[in-house]
Amino acid sequence: MISTKLTELLGIDHPVISAPMGSVSGGRLATAVTGAGGLGLVGVSYGDAAFIDEHVAQAAQGGGVWGVGCVMFTFDERPGLWDKVLGYAPPVIALSFGDADQVRRYVASAADTGAHVVVQVHDPEQAAVAVQAGASVLVAQGAEAGGHHKTQATLPLIPAVLDLTQGAVPVVAAGGFADGRGLAAALALGADGVMMGTRFALTEESMGTPGFKSSLISGATADLVDTRAFDVVRGIPWDEVYRARSVSNAFTRAWTGRDGELAARRGEIEPEWVAAVARDDTSQRALFAGEVLDLVQDVRPAASVVHDTVAEAEAILRGLTARLTP
Repeated sequence: MISTKLTELLGIDHPVISAPMGSVSGGRLATAVTGAGGLGLVGVSYGDAAFIDEHVAQAAQGGGVWGVGCVMFTFDERPGLWDKVLGYAPPVIALSFGDADQVRRYVASAADTGAHVVVQVHDPEQAAVAVQAGASVLVAQGAEAGGHHKTQATLPLIPAVLDLTQGAVPVVAAGGFADGRGLAAALALGADGVMMGTRFALTEESMGTPGFKSSLISGATADLVDTRAFDVVRGIPWDEVYRARSVSNAFTRAWTGRDGELAARRGEIEPEWVAAVARDDTSQRALFAGEVLDLVQDVRPAASVVHDTVAEAEAILRGLTARLTP
């Protein structure tokens, strides 16, 4: 097995984390990843109380080291949901997308429960805030990630964050990882593990719909587009420094770059869009995916993803060691 500061801190077997993707990472996926020796996270930020009671409860019943992923600014807008999440006593609480004040507040609140607090960051400045706030683990997410991201690429971001933290906390690499090659590369950079989203979205246990999964499998990295259209139509106030990466479809082609007009016509367009999502209309719904899309071409059990990723990374690391000469 591969031992890192992450596996030692959390008491898990493998340095592999499933990203807490909204509407994709439910209790079943988190339980499968945790059961395979990784860290499974339930994505709860776009959920409601009923979603939490179903999926966080399912992860809790599965036992082991599991966690929840919370987008901080969305919890500020949903009074009572944070306390409901904490009521399930998750061993790990992963926080993302908050300003400095939100990071300090949520890290302190989560740490008070005794949980390990993971904070996702997108640049060294955010990393400094998270460490000062008391984060247990940092997830450094590069621009190759699916869904919401900033602009700094993963390859230079990881060592920059490591130079800043100086070993104070484990650092997990995210954005551009889908297999053991990525894990080996992340470890070579000095990271303590990887968080993978798109690869776990295409597993048997993910909540992704049939249309979502088939669109990602048939799609290619060249089909991806950065857009704010899905945020605007949903009325979710994402900071404009973030874009969301999705497989291009009729909706993104019609509305990307027309944020003002879409916002003005939201009352007219949103009901039709919601109805399209409900019937899994892939020409309209969000199809969030990362730049690893060319590498992910099947739907597999989550446990297989964990085990194959680690086995491949181990083989690569042994091969690299064999290249060394006295």
